[in-house]
Amino acid sequence: MAALDLLGRRWNLRILWELREGEVGFRELRARCDDMSPDTLSTRLRELEAARLIERGEARSWSLTGTGRALGPAMKSLDRWAEAWAAAFGDD
Repeated sequence: MAALDLLGRRWNLRILWELREGEVGFRELRARCDDMSPDTLSTRLRELEAARLIERGEARSWSLTGTGRALGPAMKSLDRWAEAWAAAFGDD
């Protein structure tokens, strides 16, 4: 249940999704996440880092750990489901 609590927190899945293709700096990540507040982003990054899903590189960029990358197939499946769900209701 702890994993669902962590992933269910607002923005956490979005952050993981935005990091799926490689390292992203704080400002770019914030822009990709609809300009969420810097405080919120910092809090979420700390939570995900403590859970060992993301890490901060030498260039002060954020990236997924191996454990974070292992979530990829589950997130892609959820994305496909969400697209089908939206299409079924004409919200594509």
